[in-house]
Amino acid sequence: MQQVLEKKQIKSIDFNCDLAQSYGIYKNSTESRLLDYVSSVNIACGFHAGDPLTIKEALLSAKEQNIVVGAHIGFDDIQGFGYRPMELSADELEALVMYQVGAIMTFAKAYNMEIEHVRPHGAMYRQAAEDYEVSRTIAKGIKKCSKWLIYYGATGENLEKVAEEENIQIAREVHLEKIYDENGNIDFSAKDLENTQISIQRLKDLMNNSQVTNNVGGKTIVRADSIHFSNKLANAKELIMQAREITEPLPYNYKNAQKSGWVD
Repeated sequence: MQQVLEKKQIKSIDFNCDLAQSYGIYKNSTESRLLDYVSSVNIACGFHAGDPLTIKEALLSAKEQNIVVGAHIGFDDIQGFGYRPMELSADELEALVMYQVGAIMTFAKAYNMEIEHVRPHGAMYRQAAEDYEVSRTIAKGIKKCSKWLIYYGATGENLEKVAEEENIQIAREVHLEKIYDENGNIDFSAKDLENTQISIQRLKDLMNNSQVTNNVGGKTIVRADSIHFSNKLANAKELIMQAREITEPLPYNYKNAQKSGWVD
């Protein structure tokens, strides 16, 4: 059933980016450039990227800057960087999720930190956005690690249904560079935008009216809790710096605490 959404102003939103996107001799020298501007980070768990030392350094960097951390789970495909789709059984996928989340949770506890969310990467992210059963299996794996973890996923009907069926907290994620269809789903076949001016206007539309530009020339209302900023974009730092001038990001749980009245 298609959800009916109303146009409304978004008063606060999380900014997230990925960390530990390196492995051994394969180093990502640019990923830390966004760390000063986000409110949460997703730390690779060693499957699509991330070796033990890189993960440790990412955790400690986030702790030093008081940034919320989450597990960035993906397929075991380092050479393809997790962008090649894999057909796994529900049991295999659930175990893959639990293995990665559990590893990062334990690693974080060694430094008196807590993992607050889980975000799929690459092909897993796309499969979760397009296939309800994949998304539901991911949610089940997350819940078995901790019922308090938040499932970060692409905004849309699939994620809403998973939240209801599995009784799991979700953070609805929007990308300023992605193209959306009329139903508010990412058009994964479309090329990403790398125009800062256009992306900033899209951010303004999102914050003021809960709308994203769609692929038929109109605008679609979506629900949004977080914006993902990708280091792959040439204009990534310029974009997030300008985005911070429009809104000061807040972590998902802090925003919910504000709504509940626990903080001013």
